Amino acid sequence: DGLRTQADSLRIDVYSTERFPLFVGPTLDAPELELVHAGKDWFEARLGVIVDGQRVDLYPILEAALRQHRATDGRGLILTLPDGRTALFPRERLEPVLRLLAELELRDGTRGVARERVPAIVPPPDWRFTPGPVAQAFLREIERFDGLRDIEPPPGFHAELRPYQFAGVAWLDFLRRFRFGGVLADDMGLGKTVQLLAFLAREKAEGRLGQPALVVCPTSVAPNWIAEAGRFAPGLSTVMLARGDRSEALASLGARDLVVTNYALLLRDLDELARQHWSVVVFDEAQWLKNSASQGFRAAAKLKADLRLALSGTPVENHLGELKALFDLALPGLLGSDREFTERFRHPIERQQDEGAIDSLRRRIRPFLLRRTKAEVASELPPRTTIERPIELGEAQRDLYESIRAQMESRVRELLVGAGAGGGAGLAVIDALLKLRQVCCDPALLGEEAGALRASAKREALLEFLPTLVEEGRAVLLFSQFTSMLDLIERDLDERGIAYARLDGNTADRARPVQRFQSSEVPLMLVSLKAGGVGLNLTRADTVILYDPWWNPAAEAQAIDRAHRIGQDKPVFVYELIASGTVEEKMQALKARKRALAESIIENADEPTGALSPEELVALFER
Repeated sequence: DGLRTQADSLRIDVYSTERFPLFVGPTLDAPELELVHAGKDWFEARLGVIVDGQRVDLYPILEAALRQHRATDGRGLILTLPDGRTALFPRERLEPVLRLLAELELRDGTRGVARERVPAIVPPPDWRFTPGPVAQAFLREIERFDGLRDIEPPPGFHAELRPYQFAGVAWLDFLRRFRFGGVLADDMGLGKTVQLLAFLAREKAEGRLGQPALVVCPTSVAPNWIAEAGRFAPGLSTVMLARGDRSEALASLGARDLVVTNYALLLRDLDELARQHWSVVVFDEAQWLKNSASQGFRAAAKLKADLRLALSGTPVENHLGELKALFDLALPGLLGSDREFTERFRHPIERQQDEGAIDSLRRRIRPFLLRRTKAEVASELPPRTTIERPIELGEAQRDLYESIRAQMESRVRELLVGAGAGGGAGLAVIDALLKLRQVCCDPALLGEEAGALRASAKREALLEFLPTLVEEGRAVLLFSQFTSMLDLIERDLDERGIAYARLDGNTADRARPVQRFQSSEVPLMLVSLKAGGVGLNLTRADTVILYDPWWNPAAEAQAIDRAHRIGQDKPVFVYELIASGTVEEKMQALKARKRALAESIIENADEPTGALSPEELVALFER
């Protein structure tokens, strides 16, 4: 017994040196990973290891050892266990643990993973992996996923989708099925709106649109959503929230299929919009919300929806923080906290061009970001695509337009009754139409008659999407009949630092601006109708903007043909900016009925109105 007591109290200290390395203590086996549901879209990740039959939390002791750099000579990491003993964590075990830790994030003091990241958490096969019941059910659902389904819009949908648009609708259905969100980042002009409308029309046909869908967009884009919904998906009950009394519309939000509002009204109506639960919330031109500290972003984040989507042709304009802001709206939690995102992705990518960080970020966002460029789908595009963009005039601009229209209507009616469509009536009609068109373009074109009014909805709309086109690398021709309008646009471009060339009737050396544009020295060329209608070859252009519509389709076609002609090897996109509810809209409808119209009622002063009847001319001035 005495000898046993001495043995029990005997202590042997073993030391090692660099020349004689030695480790005495337990060697840790494969870790175990447990995923515990800890909230609606959050799973806490618990990482442990078994030591002498007892489970030990691996995180704190592993982090402590890493801080102290307690490594052996390549064999692994020495950990201090809770009971004070040291243990060797082998190198072959350490590397997969470090990879896992890089995938995990902190939320409310717990280390874990957002729901959409659960499928990416795949531990090595020799680990013990025990996902909780919720995580297990989700993983089984993902395992049964057999790819994007072929999705057909319902019979009442009146647009013919291209193959890449069918794929876009299928991707939206994938997000809906698994309760994800996403960023649709197709190039401008590839039909993001029509893909969303096809998806919503199908949701209604399948009985899943139990709550309305909400689209939040810039003011200038809102009328386009309503117009395209009426054209392509007339089965959807729609309403646009606009300035003025919205109390009735806000009180009956749940009775609609599709509600469209703008970013300014989102702030004013936030209480009502946040009370409504939405089936889908769409943030169009979502780069408006790229600043996560802005009021608009905070308001958007408060909207409750089953499916959240951000639409933007330019998801990154200046830095990766903008991409994170879009995903924080569409799929909160995917990219972690701002600090974690900056440390893991933004700084390594922006400062060091770290390929590993780039690849990791791509893998993380790949299922939830869909981007197709025009170059990628060029074979699916027709040679020329015309996109009409309706522009809603602001209240003051609308009042000015109405006051001039009312003055001119009675005067033109009297002249046409007495003189028909020719004679002395022609110049009066020209003058009246000129003033109405100038109000639509920009009240500043009227000079003193516009008073202090300088707000132009069309110019604001242009400046919303033109920088996006330039960022996308597009080559743009911008046409206007008014050189004074080009002067105003030129000033805006100078303020924004957008390079351009200009060609109008006062250009002495026509070859110089053409050469600058064709050689890619500038991305944009401003052109007046009379200077640029004929005799130019601008095949570098893939985009044409018609700022003010022309009453002669032949003149319009001549301008478009500066880009869309022999030698052009890219699809050409034509944007027509049309002031809603004005003479511009009336002339568009008239031209659609009279495509054979041979003369302009503006440009030909000798016989300006001969191609139209007096009744048609009067109708241009009616409300």
